Amino acid sequence: MKVTVFGATGGIGGHVTRQALEHGWAVTAVVRDPARLEVRHSMLDVAAAPDLKDPATVRPLLRGSDVVLSGVGPRGRKDGPVASTATRTILAAMQTEGVRRLITVSAVPVGPVPVGESFLNRRLILPGIGALLRDVYADLRAMEQAMAESDTDWTVVRPPKLVDKPLTGRYRTAVGSNVPRGYTISKADVAHSMIAAINDSTTIRRAIGVAY
Repeated sequence: MKVTVFGATGGIGGHVTRQALEHGWAVTAVVRDPARLEVRHSMLDVAAAPDLKDPATVRPLLRGSDVVLSGVGPRGRKDGPVASTATRTILAAMQTEGVRRLITVSAVPVGPVPVGESFLNRRLILPGIGALLRDVYADLRAMEQAMAESDTDWTVVRPPKLVDKPLTGRYRTAVGSNVPRGYTISKADVAHSMIAAINDSTTIRRAIGVAY
């Protein structure tokens, strides 16, 4: 299998890249600055793309790929519509190149409050971070909307608070919803869930909640 990973120097994208290589897949890692990518592998091709705004510059990076995985997203409130802008470019390039499978990362506040959610999440945590990071989640909603309006076989993964802990492969998932009472998940396990979704037909054109 050949995969293209956008945002490969990010917290989740780096784990996606390493895990894909561990599967024995050929990986094209798309980054702003190749010097920041610490991974080295015979099956890894590193491509520089400082600006994900022009589909013409992205199309060659997708050529021959079976799957596109993206960890691109805003790192703060001042970053602007990073996720939606990049994803629209990726979608346009995918359509031209005939690549259908796309998996991206969003966030819990973009999805619905699940049945059985805790009072803490329902009344305090989610409303609080939703208000604090309003522009970030507006960007992610726009990204999800662009994916929904495309004809790609997309999946979006919605994690709660991300933590820097080792890969476990043990977490809860909820297709079409968020995981109730889910407070954290490691970046490595989010990457694991993205890899696992590639060949899971139940996740196509659906959002997946992931959490411990």
